[in-house]
Amino acid sequence: MILYHTSDREIINPDIHYGRKNADFGWGFYLTPDREFTYRWAGYNAVVNKYEFDEEGLDVCVFKRDAEWFEYIFNNRRAKDGLSADVVKGPIANDTIFDTLGILTSGLLKPEEALNMLEVGPEYVQVAIKTEKAAKKLLFIGAEKIEKAEADVLKNEQDAYQREFARKFESIMSN
Repeated sequence: MILYHTSDREIINPDIHYGRKNADFGWGFYLTPDREFTYRWAGYNAVVNKYEFDEEGLDVCVFKRDAEWFEYIFNNRRAKDGLSADVVKGPIANDTIFDTLGILTSGLLKPEEALNMLEVGPEYVQVAIKTEKAAKKLLFIGAEKIEKAEADVLKNEQDAYQREFARKFESIMSN
């Protein structure tokens, strides 16, 4: 499987302990198999790192955009990762997850309504490498410097997402 990771530098030997502990799938090295997504969201002066990954012999947990995924992310955002898998794959939670989880914990939204809000927008896949055993199976292929992001495409996608999120939130609140 080919995976991509965007950074400000070339990363030949990924560190699974670098980054936020309270990310979607907890601590780990995050990648995606979606090349188009990677390049579109790379930003300016970014480096897209490319890897080959063999998951044979690893404990892999795969999530769908459902209640189990939502609960796992909710716990990780509170730094309570209870999963011991080598690799976790599943949808990326949208950028408003902190707002959605805040609304949930305030009591304004029920858990099923919060999950409904998190289903807004396109579904991109992320792969979190969570153990050294899994990290050793990532083979660095190369890196490419990105000078310019597709700003118009990104802005249009973000604007459409924000409109749909607001529409869905208003619909939930009016019921």
